[in-house]
Amino acid sequence: MSRGNLVPSQDHGNLSKENRRLANYIPDVWGDTFLAPPPELDMDCITRLEHEELKEQVRRMLVKSMDNPPQILDLIDAVQRLGVAYHFPKEIEDALQIIYHHHCNHVRVDDDLYTTALRFRLLREHGFNVDCGTHAFNKFKDKEGEFKESLISDVKGMLELYEAAHFQLHGENILEEALSFTKFHLKSTETKADSPLSTQIANALNRPLRKSLTRMVARSYISIYEEYGTHDQNLLKFAKLDFKIVQHLHRKEINELSRWWKGLDVATNFPFTRDRLVECYFWMLGVYFEPHYSIARIFTTKQIALMSILDDIYDAYGTYKELEIFTKAIHRWDMNCIDQLQDYMKVWYTEVLNVYKDMEESMPKEGKAYRVQFLIDAMKRQSQVYYVEAKWFHENYIPTMEEYMPIALMSCGYPCLTIASFVGMEDVITKETFIWAFNDPKILTAASTICRLMDDVVSHEFEQERGHVSSAVECYMKQYGTSMQATYDELLKQVNDAWKDINEGFLKPTAAPASALNRILNFAKIMDLYHKEEDAYTLAGESAETSITALLIDSIPI
Repeated sequence: MSRGNLVPSQDHGNLSKENRRLANYIPDVWGDTFLAPPPELDMDCITRLEHEELKEQVRRMLVKSMDNPPQILDLIDAVQRLGVAYHFPKEIEDALQIIYHHHCNHVRVDDDLYTTALRFRLLREHGFNVDCGTHAFNKFKDKEGEFKESLISDVKGMLELYEAAHFQLHGENILEEALSFTKFHLKSTETKADSPLSTQIANALNRPLRKSLTRMVARSYISIYEEYGTHDQNLLKFAKLDFKIVQHLHRKEINELSRWWKGLDVATNFPFTRDRLVECYFWMLGVYFEPHYSIARIFTTKQIALMSILDDIYDAYGTYKELEIFTKAIHRWDMNCIDQLQDYMKVWYTEVLNVYKDMEESMPKEGKAYRVQFLIDAMKRQSQVYYVEAKWFHENYIPTMEEYMPIALMSCGYPCLTIASFVGMEDVITKETFIWAFNDPKILTAASTICRLMDDVVSHEFEQERGHVSSAVECYMKQYGTSMQATYDELLKQVNDAWKDINEGFLKPTAAPASALNRILNFAKIMDLYHKEEDAYTLAGESAETSITALLIDSIPI
């Protein structure tokens, strides 16, 4: 790597007597909340049977509605918002195939804004490359090329156009215009304050569906859907029962993980680190909430929790000499080199090897041994980029953006975590999928860009105060001589462009299985919750605490 001229980047303030940078992170806010096993699920055999019967009723509704495009669109939308779409992937795909082929061959010019936008959004969301102009939204413009003023009174249609606009690709100016148009008018829309539509608008303006976690949407929409007079009783009851069953599984998982974390004695062994086990679990809950991913979710939570400690070892505690020895030890991945490490590093090193060994032994013996090996290679790469950043800090070096971004996109952790998230997944994730993910595909680079730049924008001031390698903000300002606000604007524009790359990555035919792409999409989504206005992970912020409470503590009345 070209080093350029070494220049001072920041004061190395807040050093301990041992020449360590101490971040003084906010302690864990959850205490022993999740250490007690959750009460047994109060669902008798009759209720469980009812859950299965309701599921089959919803399935029949989906099949029966396939010949009625407006009806099936509304039903798919409700099923997705209510968080139960994972039960019906084939029915939803079959219905959208029919709609797509009918839409392409028989373009209707008389569809209203709501139907047109909803159809466009659902098809784009599921990878169908529908045209946003001639076949969709041009008919809603006037002779001057502006969206018609008459649309403003169609609040439901405007809201759906707003949601659809977040599925735009590069160069789709009509969707950029639609986003500005709808955002402006939805903000000034007068609806009944306590109406379900008003709540929906407020939720969407805060976070559109494309950037929202499935589980959080369901938690909110169950109440909204119930208030609509048109709701289907069977679908609503199924969604509530399903949420209750899945929430109980999640409570059992966080209990198991809390006991593992307590056994690791983080407060004693790693007093310098962010004690964020619950936040780590919520992160992985955002990546996959479905019951069949339970083993994968528990393993990946351990992975991100150990990576969080590793990150703090490199940029908040370890001395440069210790980190040099530590990086070489990780590269060897051998318990025999543990003696040369500091005590706190020994604990981490031993635990990560044990966690990987346990995961390897829990997997089928035939054909999947390569999965953990890919993750070991990814962890070696992770430690290398952490070490490069430690070297930059040690040398007071501010890299150029061209130097910074390739390292920073790795050090944000998403490439490694993506590999980790695949380890416990189903057979459709093949060795080719791991190879694809390991070689920095465009969609993963986009998710990493969202992670890195959103993190840098909200956390760089706090980090620079305690002494930290320069973020994208400092690198960009120095290289281009821009103000802090202009730098924020540019970096957030790059975040917006990265979302377009993600949308592009879902268009069929895709480079990887949809289940792999959805993990990457969900990694991007959780950044919008954790790093939109604050570093809610590091600072144990309100957005994280509120969301965790909603999904893991508060129950939904049946």
